[in-house]
Amino acid sequence: MRFTLDTDHLDFAASVDALLGKADLPAVIRAWNTGDTAPGLAVWSQLAETGVSALGIDESHGGIGDPIALAVAAEQLGRHAVPGPIAETLAVAPTLLAAVAPDRLEALAEGALATVAAAPITPYAVDADVADTVLALDADTVSLATPGEQHVSVDPARKLFTAVAGEALGTVDDAQRGAAEDLGALVTAAQAQGLGRMMLEMSVDYASQRKQFGRAIGSQQSIKHHLSGVAVDVEMAQPLLHAAALAVRDGTDTARRDVSAAKVACTRAAYHSARIALQVHGAIGYTQEHDLSLYLTKARALVTAWGTERVHRDRVMEAL
Repeated sequence: MRFTLDTDHLDFAASVDALLGKADLPAVIRAWNTGDTAPGLAVWSQLAETGVSALGIDESHGGIGDPIALAVAAEQLGRHAVPGPIAETLAVAPTLLAAVAPDRLEALAEGALATVAAAPITPYAVDADVADTVLALDADTVSLATPGEQHVSVDPARKLFTAVAGEALGTVDDAQRGAAEDLGALVTAAQAQGLGRMMLEMSVDYASQRKQFGRAIGSQQSIKHHLSGVAVDVEMAQPLLHAAALAVRDGTDTARRDVSAAKVACTRAAYHSARIALQVHGAIGYTQEHDLSLYLTKARALVTAWGTERVHRDRVMEAL
């Protein structure tokens, strides 16, 4: 099977990329890290105006309902390391609310943020202190929740909270819960793919400009080999991401397997890109003053978000 993005999806990706490129995201992320979420929420408001917030909501509930566009948009959000509960707002919460409280979807489509704690795969709610809607999924019960204890996160832009369950909204069956978790993993994979590609581009640019002994370090064979290895990983992960989005859209029997394969490939590629980026940049790349540090921590956090590598590798093995 061959699959390529159509013109509409490519144009949509370009428009999201252009919007985020004008937003000075490094400054937005640093503000978010210190508790000043206003600049970040302004970016989310702009994204809602382009239709991003409605991508994971079915047309029957006033949304767009396009998993491929959702993956395309999430890749751009990852590329620019947009702060906030991306997978939860765009994918997981809409899927759960469609099953138990569809009247709450309109607010999400208009740009409200949502977060979800779904033990055991995702025990904590990301950015619950900022989200308009906090959900807790315990077994088959979906409840409104409030932020509880804050937990340590490797990424300062992904604050983790215990979700204290309150009013029960309803119950979901195994298929509905699985669909929500799969969409969360798909969007996380897309974010990781965007992160990996951006860090690769940053590394190539830095290697082309940084000179030692009168020569750009990018001219060294060892640097070329490292960067080409990352490029191969990133490029090989891309079709798996698209295949997973297509399988989810079409509701194929292999959708869960394909999502898990994409999650493993994209997060591994992003983590590889992060390690090589740090080697190329040297210690300066991990300092708070350098923008690369904002990507390094997020790439590490996404490796375990909505399912560890072991969870998703086991799913692929079971399917095979």
